[in-house]
Amino acid sequence: MHIYRLENVVQPYEWGSNTAIADMLGRPSPSPEPQAELWMGTHPKGSSMVVAGDQKIPLQQLIDRQPVGILGRDASMRYGNVLPYLFKVLAAARPLSIQAHPGKRQAIEGFARENRQGKAVDAPDRNYRDDNHKPEIICALTPFWGLNGFRPAAAVVDLLAPVCPTALDDAFQDLKRRQGKGFRNFFAVMMTLSAEKRKAAAREVLDKAGPLADESPIYQWMVNLACAYPADMGVLSPALLNLIRLEPGQAMFLPAGQLHAYLDGVGIELMANSDNVLRGGLTPKHVDVPDLLSVVRFEETSIKILEPGPTGPAESGYDCPAEEFSLTVIRPSNAQPYISRSIRNVEMLLCTAGGGQIEYRGHKEEHLTVKRGDSFLVPAGLEAYTIDGNLTVYKAAVPLLRPSSKASQAIKIDGCRC
Repeated sequence: MHIYRLENVVQPYEWGSNTAIADMLGRPSPSPEPQAELWMGTHPKGSSMVVAGDQKIPLQQLIDRQPVGILGRDASMRYGNVLPYLFKVLAAARPLSIQAHPGKRQAIEGFARENRQGKAVDAPDRNYRDDNHKPEIICALTPFWGLNGFRPAAAVVDLLAPVCPTALDDAFQDLKRRQGKGFRNFFAVMMTLSAEKRKAAAREVLDKAGPLADESPIYQWMVNLACAYPADMGVLSPALLNLIRLEPGQAMFLPAGQLHAYLDGVGIELMANSDNVLRGGLTPKHVDVPDLLSVVRFEETSIKILEPGPTGPAESGYDCPAEEFSLTVIRPSNAQPYISRSIRNVEMLLCTAGGGQIEYRGHKEEHLTVKRGDSFLVPAGLEAYTIDGNLTVYKAAVPLLRPSSKASQAIKIDGCRC
């Protein structure tokens, strides 16, 4: 077994940065086109290539050759010889669309329904590009702004009061009267305004929020969004959703059905292996309001900011409930190198700062140099490995399950908090 270097796909979405990913990878910066996401995984839309000697092969091909050795017996049995997560660097220079992701059953049903309708997987009006759910965690590398889940109803009413457009007066009164039970109706009315009313309403929000921008980042973001997406009712989202600023190293988790948007910043994103997105504004792309309404959880949400907690020497992890993935950060020092567990599932490593080396025993004692932007696949069948130097490495892994039967007695409990 070897540790393999990865070559990964960069997605050139229009909201991406021209510098962040290029700088991390040591490529010419600014890049000629926006670079939004660096994908590490097996998703068909952007599969990683494994560097194996003089050859480069798709990661899934390597997994197919030796699924237990690469994924681990535990992960291979649970996920059918498929890497269950997608590991990313996300670099937002402009706000992303407001969106939510379906739950597992919703994804299976939606994917089958659109297949029966004969929609191509890459059709622009397609909502379900696979049959998987998409819980995710975002961890800030720079100060990172985002929207995540509905605010308390009373706060929403107070924030909307000075900026609510005339076209939404009736829905706003209903929201005041019914509080949280009025979220769905207000959002549905907002999303189904005619194009003419939507344009006038967005302009009205801009006019009303402008004088308040210096008082609160909530109104400042309304102005920013109105300038970036005129005629889009997503301009009201900073009043509806929790506005979050993550400092570098902080993270937040996003479960299925939670309305959210990433506004600005660079972060590590880790999610179940899916590209299912139901959009709800701040986008010129397809918006399916009925399907979105069926997926979104219209309820007040308290957001927990996740700080990394110690999981072992030179390693800290983020506490989140996903079964498909865990996220930890490794920061070795001269006095304390990182030494991996000997029993684990497949791992991916990404160096975001500094440099050092990875040492392990394959057919012989081997080592790999590591610098910023390098990424690696660590097969489950490899013995323990060591990372040392002055560097920061983010690790995506499949957590080991607690043994539940005699057949799983050999599976040990992973100490990761996530």
